[in-house]
Parts: sequence; C-alpha cells; structure tokens
Amino acid sequence: MTDLSSLTQMFNQNKISRRQFLTDMSALGLAAAVSPAMLPGTARASEPKRGGRFIMGCTGGSTTDSMDPGTLTSNMNYSINWQIRNSLVEIDHNFKPIPELAESWDSSPDAKVWRFKLRKGVEFHNGKTMTAEDVIFTINHHRGEKSKSVVKPYLKSVENIKADGKYEVIFELSGGSADFPFILGDHHLTICPAGTKGREWEKGIGTGGYILEKWEPGVKAFATRNPNYWKEGRAFFDEIETLSIVDTNARTNALKTGQIHYMDRVELKTASLMKRMPGINVTATTGTAHYSIPMIVDQTPYSDNNVRMALKLAVNREELLKQVLRGYGELGNDHPIAPVNQYFAKNLEQRKYDPDKAKFYMKKAGMLDHVFNLHAADAAFAGAVDAAILIKEQAKKAGITINVVREPDDGYWSNVWTKKEWCMCYWTGRPTEDMMFSLAYASGAPWNDTHWKNKRFNNLLIDARAELDTGKRRQMYLEMQEICRNDGGTIVPMCNQMVEASSDKLAHGPIAGNMPMDGFRNTERWWFKS
Repeated sequence: MTDLSSLTQMFNQNKISRRQFLTDMSALGLAAAVSPAMLPGTARASEPKRGGRFIMGCTGGSTTDSMDPGTLTSNMNYSINWQIRNSLVEIDHNFKPIPELAESWDSSPDAKVWRFKLRKGVEFHNGKTMTAEDVIFTINHHRGEKSKSVVKPYLKSVENIKADGKYEVIFELSGGSADFPFILGDHHLTICPAGTKGREWEKGIGTGGYILEKWEPGVKAFATRNPNYWKEGRAFFDEIETLSIVDTNARTNALKTGQIHYMDRVELKTASLMKRMPGINVTATTGTAHYSIPMIVDQTPYSDNNVRMALKLAVNREELLKQVLRGYGELGNDHPIAPVNQYFAKNLEQRKYDPDKAKFYMKKAGMLDHVFNLHAADAAFAGAVDAAILIKEQAKKAGITINVVREPDDGYWSNVWTKKEWCMCYWTGRPTEDMMFSLAYASGAPWNDTHWKNKRFNNLLIDARAELDTGKRRQMYLEMQEICRNDGGTIVPMCNQMVEASSDKLAHGPIAGNMPMDGFRNTERWWFKS
C-alpha cells in the first residue's frame, strides 16, 4: 500500500485494523495531513444518541422458524437472536474474540481445559440473574444426545462442563482447541435461562439489549430496548422492527421510500445506482462470505469424483464474478476458506474454466449424456437463478447438459438445500478455519450439505484443532483446502463482499466482516444521528 486511497479501501474492507491503518499512515507521513473526520469508520460515526425505531428488511424467514438458537438458518433470525441474547464471547470487527457475557478466560498449556469467568449482575429479561447454571444448560442444549443443533459438531470435543461457584465455568475437552473462545462466540451459542424448552424458546428470553415483544415466524419481529441492559454504550434504539422481505426489489423499494432503514443483500445490478441516490449509503464489506453449489456425493452420479471435477471445471468463475457479483468479490477455489482468514491458502493454484478438461472428466465418468438438474432460487442468494443459467450456458461448451430447476423462494432452505442433489447455496462463513470445516465439511456434520467424507481431511481437522504451533497448523489447513478443492462435493465459484444499504440517518463505527449486518449486531452497535 502506497497511498491514502489504497489504505482507506483496505480499512473499509476490514483487511487491516484501525490501528494498522493509523500506523501505515504515520509511516507514509500522511497522518498529520488527515483530519479525524476523514478517517474510515469515524467519517460515518457521530456521538451516539438514543431513540427511534430502527426498521430492517432482511432476507430469509419461514413460517417453520423457531427462536431455539440451535435451529437458526437465516439472516433475519440470526439478527433477532442477537437483538435479544448475548454469547459468552463477541467477535469484533478485526475478527478477534473479545469478552461479552464472559469477562475473561484462560486455558491450560495444552488448550484442553478452559476456564471462563462470568460477569456478575447480568439479568435475563424475566429478571433472573445469569449464572454458571444457565451457561452449562445452554451449551448442553446444543451438545445433548438428541440435539439437532447445527453447532453440535463444534462442541463434540467437550467432554465435561462444570461450575466453579456461581460465576465460573470450566470446559474440559478431549483434545486441545486453540480456537475455543471463537467457538463460544458463534451466533447460535447465545445464553438462555436454564430449563428453557418447547414453546418457551419462542418467548426469546435472553440478556440482550432488546426484549422480544412480538414474533411472527417468517414475517416479522418487534423488540423494545431492555431498560436493564448490562452493556454500556450499546443498544441505542428504542425499538427494533425486523421484517422478512425476501424479494430484492421489494427490499430496495422499501428503503427508497423510507419504509425501512436497512436492507441486506443489495441487488448488485443496481448497487451503482443506489450509491447515487440521496439519503442512502451503500457499503461493501469483505469477510468470510461465499457462494457454493453443493452436490450430494452419496447420490449417483455425484459419487464419482470425475463428475465433480468436470462440473468444477465447467464453471467460468471470472464471468460469474463479473456478471453476478458485478466485481463485488473474489474468485472462489472450491473450498470455503476466505482470503481474510488466518490460514487462507493464497498459493493454491486457482481453478480456471476449462471446457476441454471438463469434457474429458465427464467422458471418463461415462456421463456426457446425463442431464444434470441444478436447483436454484434467489432465496439462496441474490442472483442465484441468473448464476445457474450462466453455468448452464458455460457447461454447454464442455458438452455437459444442465437443466435449471427454479424453486420457490419460500421454504428453500428447508425443502431444497440438503434435500435436492445439486443446488445453489450461500454461506456467511466463519472467523476460523476449524469452525467452517467442522460445521460443513467434517464427516457427519449436520450442515455437511454434500454428505462428503474424506478420511485424511477428517484426521487433519482433529490434529489441526489441537496444534498450538502456528506453523504446523498452517500446513495442515493448507492441505485441507487442497483436499476440498480436489475431492470435495462443493463448487465454490466466488467469495462475495457483503453489499448492504441503509439510510443516511444512521451512524456507526467500522463494520465487522465476520457476518452480515455488522456481524449481526447492527441493532446493538448502530444509532440514529438525531
């Protein structure tokens, strides 16, 4: 980086921290020439003010949704969950774990025993004081024998949880886990009152900055500020209204007309136009998000890696990045680890569009005459149907026939994803390699949407998790990314920036890239200027 504009771009994309930004500015002799008002983040920030109703239009939402945190699957519900609840650990905008309900933590030298000290005096919305009992109950809810929680694989190594008094919790693991604080910062692992069950989940009782007043699954939620919120300098709005608006045009029109103040997943075709609209701010944040096209590998013909390799080679990623993402992203390489992750395999050869090789592999599989059904809906991601149609045309050059099956937006995640043999998908990603791999690529993981199993990969996953030597750990994760690329059942054509839009009446600091909506915490971190 050699100039102010490059540094500013890096900062706004969360590729460098504020501290690094200022350090590099000083090194270039530019710091003195830049006023605080020009600094990224602070340019948008103002003195926080309380008040107002913040209305969001979000993707996702289904009538089958629940506020059981183990079942959350959409942006809408992730946001509501963190409006009303907190985790032990918060992931900040620099991808670092910081204290939330836990005020501190430490581990044994082998990272097998972790002790978390809890904040005292934190109350649930029902007036109950949070203690170690609630933390233990919550974690066990996800790791129980009958649990169907999507984060159960994260907690597989937890052998025992015990309290040391009312405000300390000790986790005993079967093996070392250097990333354990990151795990407890996951957006599913929000702390709930001990004993919560059945319909009680829908009450949304938590310790969060807002109290759930009304909840219509798949439609909307309404919450009011928690007058006893324990966090200082957070949760500034009086009220939060969260609406499920799956259609991109409907979300856009709602923002234009002032019916909502924020929308996720801006239609990239119109992003440049929205940037020029008065009263609207558009942000593009680089994080761990990526698009994928999973093939269920225990079904014919995807059980044959020749078929999988052919389809990977039949995708023109450059064209998809240009046409679907409008340049708001980077090329994917058939593994889920993003360039912002610590152990990203930057030297792994980038897969390229090669119709001749694709035809070779498909012929080797004896499947050139097969018609491949690719299931798609824009509920997967904005432009998913267009992307599927582009892939269909790209594959023709390899002699591969693809039939695009258009699915309804409503119920896509429950009726299509993990059910149909090949479909469009979207991942927000995770801040660490272990979390992403454990959730979606480990053998038997509930969100392993391809049913893929690779013995070498699974052994490396366990070994890397416990390895405290960062050099050795890096080599393991590099190999795992290569295994995914060459053997996995997932096509990852591109890593997208999170392009979102909001009213210029809102203010905030640097935007986190670990999840959409400022790490799903914009309701807590943002405020109205007046």
